[in-house]
Order: sequence, then C-alpha cells, then structure tokens
Amino acid sequence: MIKKKNISDKTINVACACISIGAFLFLWYWGTAFTKLGMLIPGPVEVLETVTAGFFGKVGRHSILVHVGYSMIRVMIGFIVGSVFGIVLGLLMGWYRIAEAIFNPLFRIIRPIPPIAWIPISIIWFGLGENAKIFLIFLASFSNTTLNSMAGAKNVDREVVNAAKMLGANERQIFTTIVLPASVPSIFAGLQVAISSSWATVLAAEMVRSSEGLGWMIVAGMNNNDMLQILSGIVMIGVVGFILAIIMRKAEDILCRWNKSGN
Repeated sequence: MIKKKNISDKTINVACACISIGAFLFLWYWGTAFTKLGMLIPGPVEVLETVTAGFFGKVGRHSILVHVGYSMIRVMIGFIVGSVFGIVLGLLMGWYRIAEAIFNPLFRIIRPIPPIAWIPISIIWFGLGENAKIFLIFLASFSNTTLNSMAGAKNVDREVVNAAKMLGANERQIFTTIVLPASVPSIFAGLQVAISSSWATVLAAEMVRSSEGLGWMIVAGMNNNDMLQILSGIVMIGVVGFILAIIMRKAEDILCRWNKSGN
C-alpha cells in the first residue's frame, strides 16, 4: 500500500509540473502573439528553435552544450572544494566549543556578504582568469554547507552520545560514528542550496569577464541586442539548474535512505 501511494504521489507531482509549465508556455505564447509583449520579447517557439539550432550550430565560438560544459566545470570545481571545506569547518564548529569560539564570529561576518560583492576583490587577487570565477563559487558553496553542517552537528541526540560514552567510546569514535552520520541529512540540505547558489554565482562571474559559458551568452546577446540569444541563455540556465537540483535530491534519497522512516 505504501508503494502504491508513493507511485500515486509521484504521478500527481509530475502531472502538476507539466500543467504549470504548459500554462506558463501558453501564457508566454499568447502574450507575444496577441499583445504588445511580442514587440519586446520573442515567443517560446522562436526561443526553442534558437536553442535547438544552438545545440547543433554555434553561439559565438561554441555550441550551447559546450557553453554549458564550461559553466559546469567551473561550478563543480568551486562547489566541491567549497563544500569540503564547509562541511569540515561546520562539523568542527557544531561539535567542538573551542572551534566555534574561534571561527564562528569570523564566519558570521563573512556569511551575509553575497559572493557577487567579492567580484572586485577576486579580480584583484586572481586576475580575470578561471581562478577568480572558482573563488566566487567556492564562497557561495562554503557558506551554505558550513551553516547546515554546523546545525546538523549541534542537533545530534545527546542521549545517544551519552550512551556511547557509557559504553567506552572516545571523542574520535563519537565524532566519526555518531556525529558525522547524524549530520548527513543537514549536510545534504546545505549541498542542495549550495549547488543552486554556485550555479547562480558562476553565471554572474561569467557576465563580468568571459569568452564562453551561459553567462557570456547573455552578455553577448545584450551587447548585440539579440533578444533570442539572451532568452536562450536564460532558458538553459533554468533547465540546467533544474537538472542539478534533481540530481542532488536523488543523491540524497540514495545516500540517506537509512534516514527515511516508514521504509
């Protein structure tokens, strides 16, 4: 019965998603075809044709898939490095008081600063190359994973910890066998936010200085007054971001299956 209910819920979710996307596309088509909105932006059919042509042709020096690849490589490097540092620091601050006392005040000052605000400093430190973009993505990923990892470590069940101590477990064993596994759901919640923030940040970085990537597509379209290219870049940003979110949710379902109740 539970399995049938899950299948039914998934079917309903897919149907609702298709209806909402279809309604949006219909309103977009209707607005551009029968109102003055068509004087400002092209319709969905034209944009879809441009995206399709970009897959098999070139936008600038590369196809759209190559531009997506450049953006993804930058995101993955910054996201992985930032997440590793963020998880380690967050767990340490969440479990060890001395680590929280040392690092938390500085983290609380840095965290509210958006990654985009670091663009001038990143250019001064790293120049206009790839390192500046990766640094900005690192910051976007680091802040979110640190915060959620710290919250996960702080919310560990103290009764379980006390029971482990009574059985003779030392601090290292408690941290690796209790704190770390218990923090995994919170860590994945932070990773989901971090991947979205990283994706948005790389696009902003590419808009500042780049010769490839989806951010470059939008800026190049703006400079050439090419609304089709601008909307094509925006559509691809949304599609790739949606796919990344699905991948992270699936990874969480697989790796945190032990944490799901009712299975």
